[in-house]
Amino acid sequence: MEVSSSLRHLRSVREFVVQHARQAHFPEDAIDECRLAVCEACTNVIEHAYQGQPGRLVKVSVAVGPDRLSVRITDNGKAFDRSTYFEPEIRRLARERRSGGLGVHIIRRLMDRVEYRSRDGKNEIRMVKYRP
Repeated sequence: MEVSSSLRHLRSVREFVVQHARQAHFPEDAIDECRLAVCEACTNVIEHAYQGQPGRLVKVSVAVGPDRLSVRITDNGKAFDRSTYFEPEIRRLARERRSGGLGVHIIRRLMDRVEYRSRDGKNEIRMVKYRP
């Protein structure tokens, strides 16, 4: 699936992933976790990699194996610099009532495996949810 870099396309991306997960007979709680992780990852691409620029391309692919659901999201924006990422202090964020800054944390908590790759101007996040 390919969509333009706009938050208005998140619903169709979520539905795309959910459809594949349901066809693969994943349990609803695992599907909900995948849905939220994909939404967070796509939002990060739109807001950070593309810095809110509309009209850029976001590609989403889903692969189903006997023991897993894999989702790959690719873009051509600014790469995620893992060396500058630190786990957020959740309590501090709550006290300060700050929004944002939890996307990567949420993705890592919900998915069983998360990998980031950047090469030749192409960025990819691959998220895996194993069948319970």
